Amino acid sequence: MRKTTGFIVILLSVFIFSSCNNGLSGSKPPVVSIKIDNKEYDTRLGTYCWNGNCVDTVGPVELLKEKAPVQVHAGEQITLEMEYTPKPNEIYLSQINNGSETEIKLNHNQFRAPDKKGTYF
Repeated sequence: MRKTTGFIVILLSVFIFSSCNNGLSGSKPPVVSIKIDNKEYDTRLGTYCWNGNCVDTVGPVELLKEKAPVQVHAGEQITLEMEYTPKPNEIYLSQINNGSETEIKLNHNQFRAPDKKGTYF
C-alpha cells in the first residue's frame, strides 16, 4: 500500500439535480456522509437544485474554511453514503485543488482520492 497521504475535504457542491418532482421529498437534498475505511465523515451541502428549487451558497473553499481536513491515503476509495429512497437520478461531484476544478466520475457512489498530495475540496 502506498504510504503517501493527502488531505481531502468533501463538499457535495452542485450536488443533486431533479427537474421535476419524481417522488423526491423534502425541501432540500438528503444528508450525505462519506465513508473511508469503514469510518463515516459528515459533509456540508453547497449549491444545489432540488425539486425545482435552486439554492446558491458561498464557494467550497469559503464554506469549508473552518472544517478540519480528513486525511486519506493516495488512491484510497471513498464512498458517498445517503439514507434516502428513492436515490436521486443525478449526482455531480467536483474536486477543487489550487483553484482548478475537475468533475469527478462516480462509480456506484464511489470515487478514489487523488494520487498527488495536497488539500482538495
